[in-house]
Amino acid sequence: MKKIFTLPAILFVALIFSSCTKQRVYQIDEGYWLSKERGEVVFSSSSCPSYIIQTNNGYAIINTLGAKPYVGDILYGDFSYSGAKDIYDWSGSLIISGDVKEYWLSYSGAQDAINYYCSNY
Repeated sequence: MKKIFTLPAILFVALIFSSCTKQRVYQIDEGYWLSKERGEVVFSSSSCPSYIIQTNNGYAIINTLGAKPYVGDILYGDFSYSGAKDIYDWSGSLIISGDVKEYWLSYSGAQDAINYYCSNY
């Protein structure tokens, strides 16, 4: 009778411990990202893959390569040269990918550029 209760108890405990797994949590190194250039999204539209951010050096046009930030989101990254790169969306606490198309634009230059990139989409 003792074997009948002992064996299922041991199997139950073994099943519980074997089903537990250690999850790997990906953490963002905010210190690294906050040392980069800061920008705020001033234009983002669902009908256009590009958006405009305002930095201390002017405006930049970024083409999204995945998730797109919302107007008012604070971004950190390298916005002063073109190319594909990772960008930290501080408002959403996530890293997004983007392709900086143009940078250091004036306000009217940014409007002209976004009209060009959105009309070709």
